[in-house]
Amino acid sequence: MPTSSYDHPQRSLQKNGPKKMTPTLFALLFLLCEMRLICSAFKVSVQPPCFSSSREMGQAALEHPSYEVIHKANGYEIRRYVSSVWMTTLPIQNISFTDATNNGFSQLFNYIQGANNKKLKIEMTAPVLTQVTPSDGPFCKSTFVVSFYVPKANQPNPPSANGLHVQIWKNQYVAAHRFGGFASDSNIALEAAALQSSLQVSAWYPKIAKSRGNSTTYIVAQYNSPYDFNNRVNEILLTFYE
Repeated sequence: MPTSSYDHPQRSLQKNGPKKMTPTLFALLFLLCEMRLICSAFKVSVQPPCFSSSREMGQAALEHPSYEVIHKANGYEIRRYVSSVWMTTLPIQNISFTDATNNGFSQLFNYIQGANNKKLKIEMTAPVLTQVTPSDGPFCKSTFVVSFYVPKANQPNPPSANGLHVQIWKNQYVAAHRFGGFASDSNIALEAAALQSSLQVSAWYPKIAKSRGNSTTYIVAQYNSPYDFNNRVNEILLTFYE
């Protein structure tokens, strides 16, 4: 009988042993697991923010800080926020808004997944804020602080964690300008300038200028999962007091 060149899979496995997972394949599987965790944290796409009730936000919306719209104009609106609690990173020095936000969000994501003193998992909320203090030059590092809105159920006694601290927003006013797509290094300064330009010709500008002085700091609010590609909602926020 002629010999066959076919090698039975079972004999081949016994002879050669199981194949080892390459470092590249392991890294890919790890990345897929991380993406799955983050997507599960953002269980749903976030609806555009509004003051009102969860009914108007939609039942599927993530919890968000409460505010009242007191003035709406072309390109911006003025809101009155009630006091709220945020978990905030230490200042991050970086040239890139995107890199700094990813760094800060990674810390906050670990926090809500249980990397805190109570080992408590916390519900995802919206928005994630990145406070931007621009540098003096194009090749200098700016300062970024990334914040997560603490759900009302956890606000009385939020868990602590290394490298993070509690920040309390007092009742305050916010000028907000909404834009779509992904917030990035290429567009946030332009959107902040658009808000500033709109405010300069408004009746609110004297109050805002008096409250903020020479501050160039602004906040970028992002309401969606990093893996939502459609109907994204971002805002530029300027906080001030009356």
